Amino acid sequence: MAKDITRLIELFETSPVLVAAYDEFDRLRYANAAFRSAYFIEADEKPLWPDLMRRNFHAQRGTVIRAGDFEEWLRSTQSRRGKVGFRAFETDLFDGRWVWMTETVEKDGWMLCVATDVTGLKAKTRTVRQDRDLAIKASYTDELTGVANRRFVTARIGDMLQRHGGNQASPGCLCVLDIDRFKSINDQFGHQTGDSVLRDFAMRIHRLVRRTDCFGRVGGEEFVLTLPATPIEQAKLILERMLASVRKSRPLQERPDFGYTFSAGIAGAQSGDTALSLYARADRALYMAKLAGRDRIHLDESDPNRSAIAG
Repeated sequence: MAKDITRLIELFETSPVLVAAYDEFDRLRYANAAFRSAYFIEADEKPLWPDLMRRNFHAQRGTVIRAGDFEEWLRSTQSRRGKVGFRAFETDLFDGRWVWMTETVEKDGWMLCVATDVTGLKAKTRTVRQDRDLAIKASYTDELTGVANRRFVTARIGDMLQRHGGNQASPGCLCVLDIDRFKSINDQFGHQTGDSVLRDFAMRIHRLVRRTDCFGRVGGEEFVLTLPATPIEQAKLILERMLASVRKSRPLQERPDFGYTFSAGIAGAQSGDTALSLYARADRALYMAKLAGRDRIHLDESDPNRSAIAG
């Protein structure tokens, strides 16, 4: 077996096809010579994907990223990256190549990326396909915050329930997050300030989201976070880190004393759950967090595995 693996790696190293593997934290764990050359990676490097893309963007090499604000592009892209079992898309490289990239994600979060040079395809076909990819991206992205929208997140809730099918002890959790007293923020400071708060909230939460999870805005000041294969106690710890981050935020330069908070409800997926029933229980838990005084987390009380209630 070891000999077969060694031979397989040797074949990858001499192949013109770009091959890479990322772990569940989106850290590069393997890349063949073609991939390292295209993305300017040293043989002993194991960078995180966002760090790799950021440094290449500023050096104007690797993938061509047509965005004025790199961090906004990164947030939007990470909202979809690694959230489905398989996806394929086209991308340009600064060296003039046009590649067809596929991403295959395993249940443990590891991702295999394979890219093939398709520069020889007709330019007209290329333009049509790029326009299609942009349209697909727009249909899954919340325009204001850049994170996933209701349509994309709802599909990921269904994926989580279907993938585990009630066969695991912890198929996953759904969290509903709501910015506290958001209407008062809009009324007191105006909708432009409210939009700034929404963008700041999305940015802060997104920084703490694992690649295997999915975070998106479902409407107004309400957001949803899916946590596949995550026990409810671990989900609570993840949300507590997010609460701490948002509490420290001061998003308005003209009002350095302004801060805000959010409340959250968490429900663990149970046997027989649908996306609708799971969401209803998480939303009910959110309501209880609001009743208890806001700026806190509440766990679904119907979960048989729940061992504690967030105060």
